[in-house]
Amino acid sequence: MNEGLIPNRYAKALYAYANEAGKAAEVYDATLRLSRAFEAEARLARAVENPFLPFDDKRSLLLVAAGAVKNGCIDKFFGLVFSHRRESLLHEMALAYGKKYRSENNIAQVEIATAAALPAAEMKKIKDSVQSHLKGHNLDYTERVDASLIGGFTVKVNGEVLDASVRNDIRKLRLKLLSNK
Repeated sequence: MNEGLIPNRYAKALYAYANEAGKAAEVYDATLRLSRAFEAEARLARAVENPFLPFDDKRSLLLVAAGAVKNGCIDKFFGLVFSHRRESLLHEMALAYGKKYRSENNIAQVEIATAAALPAAEMKKIKDSVQSHLKGHNLDYTERVDASLIGGFTVKVNGEVLDASVRNDIRKLRLKLLSNK
């Protein structure tokens, strides 16, 4: 079976349940923390899938990773996932929930990468520019420093990239010089 189909179905069900309970935003925050925990610590997935680790220990580990409370929406969701033996897909389910939530709430993910940390006023100018081009969207910003850009910045909005970096200018210049041979 398509492994993308199962996480999407679970995410859709979790969204419907959390939305009905008025906890969709809270669950969104928890799934963001959970997906980041899976990405940051590969051993989390191995622990969750370990058949010798008791369910209560796995549940506690996941609740801490998600920053969630016992007996909340996400805790009940974990119980459902484990009862159907789908724990190996929890990371994908968390990512799919985030995508569903953003789609339903008209939220665009914006990642701003700069060559060096920028003063708040400069970062605000970039954010204001992005906001003016994406009228009608709520924006979820993440910022990071990427020294490989050499200078300038990149803005990624829902997977589309605007590259205003020195690295990109050098790459373009190199290609132009190579094509003139």
